[in-house]
Amino acid sequence: MRERRASPLPVVVAVTGASGAPYAVRLLQALAAASRPTWLVVSSHGWRLLATESDIASSDALRDAVGASNWDPWITAFDDTDRGARPASGSARTAGMVICPCSMGTLAAIAAGTSRSLVERAADVTLKERRPLVLVPRETPLSAIHLENMLRLTRAGATVLPASPGFYHRPRDIDALVDFVVARVLDHLGVEHAVGRRWGEGDEATE
Repeated sequence: MRERRASPLPVVVAVTGASGAPYAVRLLQALAAASRPTWLVVSSHGWRLLATESDIASSDALRDAVGASNWDPWITAFDDTDRGARPASGSARTAGMVICPCSMGTLAAIAAGTSRSLVERAADVTLKERRPLVLVPRETPLSAIHLENMLRLTRAGATVLPASPGFYHRPRDIDALVDFVVARVLDHLGVEHAVGRRWGEGDEATE
C-alpha cells in the first residue's frame, strides 16, 4: 500500500506599508514555485504600497503579477479586517509567518501585543504558538524606539530580517538584490528553494 504524504503546512504572508513591494511579490512567486500553501493578508497600507511601487492596485493585479497558474492552487487571501479568519487562531496549524515588508507601526503593535488587525493578530498567534515569525523591516535610520521594539521581538522568538541585500555576489540588476533578501526569508521559514545563489556556489554566474 502506497504511503500517503501529508500536505505541507501553510505559510502566512503579510504585506504592510513599509517600502519593499517587489520583495513581497517575489516571495509569493517563490512560495508558489515551491508548492507551499500560502495564506496571504495585505493591510490597507500594504495595498497602497503595492500600487505605488509595483502598479498593483487590486487583488486581480496581484494575482496576475504572481501568475494565475501558481496563485489558484497555492495562495488563499484573507481580509485584514477579518480577525475571525483562520490565521487568527492558534488551532489553525501553520509553518510560520512572514511580514514582508513590515512597517514600524506593525512591528511596534506586535511588540506591544496590541493586535488591531488580522496581520497583527496572526503575528501574535505565531509568537504564542512558538512558530517561526520573520519580520522584514525597511526603515532607515532606526530610532531607539525601533531598535528596542526589534530587541523585544527577538527575545520573544521572532527573527528580524531587515531588507538589506548583500553585494558580495555581484548583483547585476535589482532582481538579484530582491532575490538575495527573499532567499534569506525562505531559509528562515524552512522552505526549500532555488532563489538566488549561495556563497561559494555558482561562481560562473558572475562571468
